[in-house]
Amino acid sequence: MFTTVISISLAAILTNNFIFAQFLGCCPFLGCSNKVDTATGMGLAVVFVMGLASAICWVVNEYILVVMGLEFLQTLTFILVIAALVQFVEMFLKKAVPSLYSALGIYLPLITTNCAVLGVVLLNVQNNYNFIESVVYGITGGLGFMLAIVLFASVRERIAFSDYPECFEGFPICLVSAGLLALAFMGFSGMKIV
Repeated sequence: MFTTVISISLAAILTNNFIFAQFLGCCPFLGCSNKVDTATGMGLAVVFVMGLASAICWVVNEYILVVMGLEFLQTLTFILVIAALVQFVEMFLKKAVPSLYSALGIYLPLITTNCAVLGVVLLNVQNNYNFIESVVYGITGGLGFMLAIVLFASVRERIAFSDYPECFEGFPICLVSAGLLALAFMGFSGMKIV
């Protein structure tokens, strides 16, 4: 069991990273990565939502949808659970950390439609993970998202002081940087857990 959990964790963070390997969740990745502080806040919110969504959706799927033969409603049910969780996170941040709430702006409600969050719960079902494996995959998938967005934000902060051709000004240099980070993460694809 321990080897399986470690294998799932390393795969979710490094080899099958939602941003760099599966290309899920690119909208908040590109939109909230101007500053490291904002990227960290977004990453923590995604870790929380992915972990909690994995746990709740696993329970809903196993004890309600499968028992009642309603597996065809998985996607709709998972979207509703994720939307409720994001509303909870949004209300909490608005009350507890208003500066982070205003810094995240429109991207916080966009976690509801973040395909990485929906992807993690659908992959839990597809891979037949048990409860522990589902929660571990959700949390470590969120940590992989957070690692990607914080690394990218630190690169973007340094790019602001760099010299590069004028034709790369703005979004093009961001895409080039994201591509180079994705190539760097491809180096983890040869990792194997014994």
